[in-house]
Amino acid sequence: MESNSSNSSKFTRICVFCGSHPGHRKVFSDAAIDLGNEMVKRKINLVYGGGSVGLMGLISQRVYDGGCHVLGVIPKALVPIEISGETIGEVKIVADMHERKAEMAREAEAFIALPGGYGTMEELLEMITWAQLGIHKKPVGLLNVDGYYDSLLTLFDKGVEEGFIKPAARHIVLSAPSARELLANMELCILIELLSHTANDFIFNSFSRVVFNFAGIQSLPRTCCPPRKLADGVTDQLPNEKKYMMEFLFVVGLFTG
Repeated sequence: MESNSSNSSKFTRICVFCGSHPGHRKVFSDAAIDLGNEMVKRKINLVYGGGSVGLMGLISQRVYDGGCHVLGVIPKALVPIEISGETIGEVKIVADMHERKAEMAREAEAFIALPGGYGTMEELLEMITWAQLGIHKKPVGLLNVDGYYDSLLTLFDKGVEEGFIKPAARHIVLSAPSARELLANMELCILIELLSHTANDFIFNSFSRVVFNFAGIQSLPRTCCPPRKLADGVTDQLPNEKKYMMEFLFVVGLFTG
């Protein structure tokens, strides 16, 4: 395996959804290898569906050969179908497809979909749905190789137009034609989110501290509510918005009461 000396990524583990077939055109295989190369450059470990065939086999082999960790999660029933020859990296065998998705979601910090069939699209859409519901706040990227997902993106726009998808939810999916551009966009998304939360917390904390001190009241420390349970034990920490709102309403009451 090759060694790497640079690491400029905000991510350490990305889950990649992709096909167990290579597709009819070389552009898809090239895209899988290119994404693997970009992950190796950034020292990003791979979480994926565990297969050694198709695009799954190409990206997992490239990331593994590049010196990064590879975790494959595969249902027992698919082992004889999607694993051919030696396994790549660490392979975790699970009971079913539902557990596979939950485990991949648990392990990853972000998600990217390469071209693939129904299974790839179903995994992508579930991660988008979880983000819409607030179950996770992890970036979801779509590597739109040679316009493969143009029709799907158009369908999302149609959903907004017809009132089935909220405009804000449409922006959950980040898409780009190249791996480098997509990873850069996803890392920028993380940075903007971090700066936004930092700024909001600073402003709120500073304002409330002044008001509470003026009123002779000690502000309660902020805490997080217990992790919300997802499918098959997946959890995520969510901020305690209710407590923040109670503090905010109390502050407003001091000025208006």
